[in-house]
Amino acid sequence: MKKYLVIGNPIDHSLSPKLQNWWLKENNIDATYDKIKLEVHEIKNFIQEIKEQRIAGCNVTVPFKKTVIPFLDKLSREAEQTQSVNTITFDNGDLVGHNTDIAGFDTAIKKLNFSLRGKKVLILGAGGVVPSIIFALKNMHVQEIIISNRTIEKAENLRALFNDLKILEWGNLTDFHMIINATSLGLNNETINLDFSSLGDDKLFYDVIYNPHETHFLKMGKQLGHKIENGKTMFIYQALEAFKLWHKIEPKVNTDTFKLLEND
Repeated sequence: MKKYLVIGNPIDHSLSPKLQNWWLKENNIDATYDKIKLEVHEIKNFIQEIKEQRIAGCNVTVPFKKTVIPFLDKLSREAEQTQSVNTITFDNGDLVGHNTDIAGFDTAIKKLNFSLRGKKVLILGAGGVVPSIIFALKNMHVQEIIISNRTIEKAENLRALFNDLKILEWGNLTDFHMIINATSLGLNNETINLDFSSLGDDKLFYDVIYNPHETHFLKMGKQLGHKIENGKTMFIYQALEAFKLWHKIEPKVNTDTFKLLEND
């Protein structure tokens, strides 16, 4: 029986095992999928277990999406350009890093029917999934991407990958059409101490966090009358792309898929 895992720190909140095991069962695949919390010094040995095929493949979440890269043999084009890996496969003796977050975010936005062409997007946060979101937004032909992060150096580092980003000091606000919370604030019901009350109408508040399903950030957006969306659709579709890479099968996504994740 093949074994797949998702690695991260923290990892308790991850619903990846619930979703991946559901799809494995639906498609009669003899495999298991679990989650494991790792420390940075444990990454090299863990990756070696995939190389030796004691582990068939893995997903990677915060804070290891860049950490794993030196231990891999190849990167997909998207993983190379974003320097972010969330899925590792074993192909013909090589460990290959992929980025399925881009496709997940792209699908999530398309399903919202919210056109971002020519629009301004403000992103809170500069780590984890942010390079993937920027990559996807550029493909959507947004007008401007603004980054605000508590540590300004991390925001500046993104300019090495995407040189036309605008950096905004944390605590300041600017006009936007869409705001994305890509920080971990909200994972444990923390609040984002920003005042959105003076914004105009018809903004989209998007939180990459999917568990809890409505963070304080989204509640603020809703109270102000804006459209809100959490990261569940993105999560499901990045997982779908990973499943396809490992098993060469496209799993079904329907109302049952979303219901499966509603109880957590």
